[in-house]
Amino acid sequence: MKFTYILPLAALTTAFVLPEEHVFNQIALESHKSVDSAWDKLPSKHQVVDKFEESLGKVEKTFDKITKCSKHALDTAIDYAAETGNDVSKKVHQTGFAASSWVDSAINLEDHYHHHDKPNQTIYQLISSSKYTTKLAAAINEYPDLVVLLNGTLANYTLFAPIDSAFEKIPEDVPKPSEEEIKKFLLYHISPEYYPAGKVLVTHTVPTALTVDTLGIGPQRLSTNIGLKGLTVNFYSRIVAVDIFGTNGVIHGIDSLLVPPPNAVDIITFLPGEFSTLELGLTKTGLLPAINDTSKHLGGTLFAPSNFAFQKLGPANVGFLFSSHGLKYLKALLDYHVVANQTLYSDAYYAAESVDAKFDIPKGIFHIDLPTLLKDKSLAVDVFRYGRYINIRINAFSTVVIEDGIAADGVIQVISDVLIPPKRIDRMELHWQGEELSVEELKERLEPYVDNENVEL
Repeated sequence: MKFTYILPLAALTTAFVLPEEHVFNQIALESHKSVDSAWDKLPSKHQVVDKFEESLGKVEKTFDKITKCSKHALDTAIDYAAETGNDVSKKVHQTGFAASSWVDSAINLEDHYHHHDKPNQTIYQLISSSKYTTKLAAAINEYPDLVVLLNGTLANYTLFAPIDSAFEKIPEDVPKPSEEEIKKFLLYHISPEYYPAGKVLVTHTVPTALTVDTLGIGPQRLSTNIGLKGLTVNFYSRIVAVDIFGTNGVIHGIDSLLVPPPNAVDIITFLPGEFSTLELGLTKTGLLPAINDTSKHLGGTLFAPSNFAFQKLGPANVGFLFSSHGLKYLKALLDYHVVANQTLYSDAYYAAESVDAKFDIPKGIFHIDLPTLLKDKSLAVDVFRYGRYINIRINAFSTVVIEDGIAADGVIQVISDVLIPPKRIDRMELHWQGEELSVEELKERLEPYVDNENVEL
C-alpha cells in the first residue's frame, strides 16, 4: 500500500466534505441572485478596514501570548492552544470570516504579525527542541537535505508541523512506506513561501515543496479552509497553534498529518454519495480511465456536477443520457466538463505548456477561457476574488459550490449545475441558463458534437 493512501477514506471523506442535498438546493437558489445586488450591499472600504482591524486587534492579543520567541516557543504555543483551544479556534474562525467576505485586497494583513520579539532559532531548531514535535523532528533527521533546508536562509519558509498525537492516528496495520514516500510526505508539509496566519486567513491554496510529474510545472498545493472546526488545512487537519516565528520562516502546528492527495478520479470514486452519477457516466463513456491516465495530460481541471446537479436536469433527460441510445450524447456532455493540461485553483493557475503560464490569480475580477475536450468549445470562467471571498462562475451561470478539491493530477471544482454546450443561432452562441429542457432540446444542443473528433486525452 502506498504511503499516499495511509488514510485512504478517513482523510478524504472528511477532507472533501460536501453539503447535503438541501444545502445544494439552497446554493442553487442563491446562485440565481444578481451579483450586482450583492456588491451593492457591501460596506465601504473604510468601514471594512476599521471593523476588521478592531476584530483582528482582539485576536492579536491572543496570538501575542502564543508567539513569543523564547527557547521553547513551540511548546509554549501548543500548551497555550491546548488550554484555550476552543476559544482560540473560535477567534480564528471569526476573524477568518471577516476576512473571507469583506476585506479589501489592499489590506496588508502581514503587518499585524510583525510586532513580536525577534526570533533567535530556525524552524528546524524550534521543532527539534519541542516536546510536541519529536516524531516530526525524528522523521526530518533521516533526510540531511531537509535539515539543511529548514536550517537555511534561502527563503522564508512555512511549516505546517503535525504534533506527535497526529502520528498516532496512523492505522497500525499500514505497511511501512519507502524512504522516498516518506520524504514526499514531509515535503508536502513545507511551503517555500511565507504564510503567517494573516496571509493564511485570506488564502485558499498554498504551494508546497512537493513537486509531482502529474502537475507539470507547478508544485502540489494545500487548501486552507474555515468551517465548524475553525481554521483547517485540506479540510480535516486543524491548526492548533499559529505564528511560531523562526529566523527563516513560520510554523503552524496541526493536529493531523497532511497526506498527499490521490488522482481526481479516485476522489470521485471515494465519494459515491455525491458523485455516483458522474462516476457512472465517466465509466460508461470511457472517460474515467482516460482521465486517470496521467501519461496523457499534465494537470487538469474537472468541473464535477454532483448527483443533485444531475437531478436538476430531470428524470427524462438523465434516463435518456444513460440509455444505450444516449451514450454518445452523454460522452459529448461530459467532455464539456473536462479541461486537460490547465489547472485552475480558486487563487492560482498552472498551464502545462509554458513555464511562464503559472501565476496567482489576482484580486478583483479575473476571466479565463478554458478549452475542454469538446472540440473548439471552451468554458468562460469568471473568478471574483476579494480577500478570502471567492466566487467562481462558469458561462455566467453555473457556480462552483465547493472549491479546490486538491488532486495529484489537478483539481476538482464542484459545480451547482450540469454544463451544457451553447446553442448556435446564426452567429450567436446562447448558453443554457437553467431553463427546463426537453429531451429533444437537449439532443439538439449536443447533436453538433456527437461522433465528432473531439479532443482525446
